[in-house]
Amino acid sequence: MTRLVPHPLLSLALVLMWLILTRFSMGHLILGTLIALLAGWTVERLHPPRPRIRRWTAIPMLMGIVAWDILKSNISVARVLLLGPNHPSFHSGFVEVELTLRDPNGLALLAIIMTATPGTAWLEYDQPTGRVLLHVFDLRSEDDWQSLIRDRYERLLLEIFE
Repeated sequence: MTRLVPHPLLSLALVLMWLILTRFSMGHLILGTLIALLAGWTVERLHPPRPRIRRWTAIPMLMGIVAWDILKSNISVARVLLLGPNHPSFHSGFVEVELTLRDPNGLALLAIIMTATPGTAWLEYDQPTGRVLLHVFDLRSEDDWQSLIRDRYERLLLEIFE
């Protein structure tokens, strides 16, 4: 059973999500099951490390901060789109941040947070130095972004994973 379905909870969640997003039919059930099995086998081949969560109470705090920051970023991106890119307060650019976080699960979660935030993109991570390169759509100050990532996200991720 484990070789056929290496990650049963992941596969079940994917099948259920597939059926929620599409109308339920036998064809969609079969297609969703095949996709879920393929995803489970792919994840098994990647050999991700099992997450060791050290402090569960920091997770809701991180979720709240991320939700608030995504809301603010949506407003900021909408402002730029409505005012136009030639507005004097608009400036996009690249930010390089040096991280102390080394846990692969924490880094993956930080990458997801950065990618989910409108107007930011995680471009590159240099493992030996711990530097991450981001592109920011509405860059006002590099120091603000470094502070945001280190003080708001990385601090909580270090509490959760390391």
